[in-house]
Amino acid sequence: MNNFTFHNPTRILFGRGRIADLAREIPAAARVLITYGGGSIVKTGTLAEVKAALSGFTLFEFPGIEPNPTYETLMRAVELARREHIDFLLAVGGGSVIDGTKFIAAAIPFAGEPWDILVKRAKITSAVAFGSVLTLPATGSEMNNGAVITKRATNDKLAFSNSRLYPRFSVLDPSKTFTLPPRQVANGVVDAFVHITEQYLTYPADAKVQDRIAEGLLLTLIEEGPRALSEPGNYAVRANLMWTATMALNGLIGAGVPNDWATHMLGHELTALHGLDHAQTLAVVLPAMLQVRRSEKRGKLLQYADRVWGLRDGDEETRIDQAIARTREFFGSLQVPTRLSGYGIGKDAIPALLAQLERHGMTALGEHQSFNLAGSRQVYELAA
Repeated sequence: MNNFTFHNPTRILFGRGRIADLAREIPAAARVLITYGGGSIVKTGTLAEVKAALSGFTLFEFPGIEPNPTYETLMRAVELARREHIDFLLAVGGGSVIDGTKFIAAAIPFAGEPWDILVKRAKITSAVAFGSVLTLPATGSEMNNGAVITKRATNDKLAFSNSRLYPRFSVLDPSKTFTLPPRQVANGVVDAFVHITEQYLTYPADAKVQDRIAEGLLLTLIEEGPRALSEPGNYAVRANLMWTATMALNGLIGAGVPNDWATHMLGHELTALHGLDHAQTLAVVLPAMLQVRRSEKRGKLLQYADRVWGLRDGDEETRIDQAIARTREFFGSLQVPTRLSGYGIGKDAIPALLAQLERHGMTALGEHQSFNLAGSRQVYELAA
């Protein structure tokens, strides 16, 4: 196991009715900007519940944060926050809203061009405090310090992180996920699954605790993901999915072990150029990525085959083949296509995807920093 420092300051309020506790988590004199997405929280009554819990506060609203939040939209929120002297942000929604709110939090006090935070890795020296009310378990953004933002004008989808961007708190009420459309539920399961594999399917590091937690999380998704679709009102199922998605990317299973993230980098370009949902891109890329890189991931793929899928018969190559096939089948069982062709994208799209990777400096990826553009081409072609 590698040396590591682990610190996660986010306070979690988990369970039914925890929105009622919001007022205790926000400074009494705060001017609060509530950020959210397309309006589903209005229809379901979640926004009204949040506002009732904060009845004594000065509240403002900023709706319209998109899936794959855009710089252009978020800068309008920054302008509003600066104008109204906002000193606390409350994201109500899924990972995109929370990601977008992290950018807003960093951009409000930023002296220069806020896009430089992503494109030039400009230093973040301060950020407005924020919390979240999670309505869609998927990204883990509710308990980490990272975000991914898209600039529509240039088709750039870039990630950033900073220790100042952990939510102060996050409310996780599984009952708030009952009304989610099946597509969003399935996407959330795939997203969490691939977050885990990016930290687990690398090479053995004798990190038994991290491995066993990761395997337990994967098994929970395999067991509960299909049930969430067939039993949408099952609180226990939704509770397990919500906590799994949070645990998948709160830093715990990635501490002291090699991380990959190449699947995410290739997926981001599919979203930027073709508008696919983030999870859809991961379902397309991961099986092909594991096939192309099966030699360097051999040890962990065999462990994955054994401990996650129970594959113990046949030779090693056969078991690896079966594990990759089971992964693809699992995504398919959630009605998430695993080929580019399933989204109407042909091989003619690959050169532009590779050009995007090169433009963004994504030419030495993976746990060994050795996965290059030739490898990316193989993955895209195999995923077609």
